Amino acid sequence: MHAELQLDNQVCFRLYTAARLVTQAYTPMLTELGITYPQYLVLMVLWEKDNQPVNDIARSLLLETNTVTPLLQRMEKLGIVCRKKGKLDKRQQIVSLTEKGRAMEEQAYNTIPKGMGEILSACPLQMDDYLHLTQELDSMIETLKK
Repeated sequence: MHAELQLDNQVCFRLYTAARLVTQAYTPMLTELGITYPQYLVLMVLWEKDNQPVNDIARSLLLETNTVTPLLQRMEKLGIVCRKKGKLDKRQQIVSLTEKGRAMEEQAYNTIPKGMGEILSACPLQMDDYLHLTQELDSMIETLKK
């Protein structure tokens, strides 16, 4: 067997597993908010800057608009966001937070960072390690986007 093809030698497997387990760790906290992890990502984009075109949200999340649109439709049914036609370009959909969506930011702030901190406190990594890891992953993402 080729060593390069062994599962234990794969960075991609570790990234996949870590991403899956991190998402799983978020699930109980997000369930309390009544949202999924992808919906949480959309909310973070909109909490940072409200009233964005669907295309901009998709770009921020490195997703296609045809992936984001059904997600936004479900969020609209939950009363978290609303979509309106663009004023200049009627083909464009502008996504805005509702009062409920804005209020969820405070709920998330009061539970998620602390909850994830408690979960990850068992890990020997320090805050500087996470910051370094974030930079390394950003570099990998930038390379793979090309």
